[in-house]
Amino acid sequence: MKRRHFLPAAATLAAAPLIGAQPRASLPADGRHLIELRTYEMKFGGGGQTLLLTYLREVLGPHLVALGCSPPRIMKERGDSQPAKLWVLISYPSAETYLAAQDQPADASYDAVGPDKPLYNRFSSQLLQPFVSLPTVADVADDAGLFELRTYEGYSEDAVRRKVAMFNTEEIPLFYEVGLTPVFFGKMIAGPYRPALVYMLQFKNMEARSAAWGTFGPHPAWKKMSGKPEYANSVSNIRRLFLEPV
Repeated sequence: MKRRHFLPAAATLAAAPLIGAQPRASLPADGRHLIELRTYEMKFGGGGQTLLLTYLREVLGPHLVALGCSPPRIMKERGDSQPAKLWVLISYPSAETYLAAQDQPADASYDAVGPDKPLYNRFSSQLLQPFVSLPTVADVADDAGLFELRTYEGYSEDAVRRKVAMFNTEEIPLFYEVGLTPVFFGKMIAGPYRPALVYMLQFKNMEARSAAWGTFGPHPAWKKMSGKPEYANSVSNIRRLFLEPV
């Protein structure tokens, strides 16, 4: 199976040109990027999606690449969600790059949209700090047609710390073993559900997703780690969403 490279290597980041004369911020010492998960809530009927997609792909995307990021990954919610939403995944090599990217480029067609026909209601962002065991957004398979986005809320900061530790030391290796292939894992450092962690998995389709989770649930390693007292009561609520590439 061919895999599409999503994040540039550190050497590529160092060599990529910047817009203007801004100096490039170095990677954090532990190599972790900063992940933004952006959600655009469209106006009822979704009439502005075409122009918004063009802007994201042809204007914002090249702007991010020039700053050292990869092109944003754009997804939609599976099924007929109302209002329609577009999800945009962006990985920044540093916090400084994230701040530089907030000065988003102008575009004549995009900026000419008047208040009578806005493209979207609003867009919101979650900022995530990747786990040390998966410091950047992973490659995505060419045939990945389904993404599962999960948010694990904890009743306290300590509960989330313990669940992060569980993933880092035991659970993520088991995920890979059973076919639950990650796109990213991150602790929410800004967003609506704190304290929480967020992760995304990739699958070919819903059948592959069901088969992988079906292997994970009864696995002896999962049974053993989930019974350890240090991980007890580390998740108080789970939010799940299915996304598809656009």
